[in-house]
Amino acid sequence: MRGKILSAAAALARDIGPGNLSLDAVASRAGVSKGGLLYHFPSKSKLLQALVEQHLSEFDAALNEKEKAHGGGSNSLVAAYLDLFVAEQALPPPTGVLAALAENPELLVPVSRFKRRLLDRLKANAKDENRALAVFLALEGMRSLRLFETDILTPAEREAVLGFLAMLTADPG
Repeated sequence: MRGKILSAAAALARDIGPGNLSLDAVASRAGVSKGGLLYHFPSKSKLLQALVEQHLSEFDAALNEKEKAHGGGSNSLVAAYLDLFVAEQALPPPTGVLAALAENPELLVPVSRFKRRLLDRLKANAKDENRALAVFLALEGMRSLRLFETDILTPAEREAVLGFLAMLTADPG
């Protein structure tokens, strides 16, 4: 039931906007009683915290899978990170996470820790730390533009950046 509630909360945030997320609406969308929702998430804050944790956990698992697909050697994590970014472009942005961060800015702390660990992992796996840093910053910038609905890149510009980043992830020899 917990997963069903989290899925409903994320979908609701996408559909009606993060600012309109309420426990009653989430319970209704999930098809559970408000008491059932409160059993798993005793407050809106706990629900939002769980949304952020779930997003970070799913991202990390997907990243690890893509890294394995790249063979696990040098630059495999940076290449996996780029692949994951490209794959997530076909999905709606995680507005449930945005709702959680808007509602409770303290949730930025675990997100910041996660991003710091990710950057450290990317740099440790890369043959050239500066290339890993450039890829990380470019993708995070593009992700932020999309998340905040301020993406001004044309499809050609986006493809050009992604092509350049793919070149940076290639083995520098």
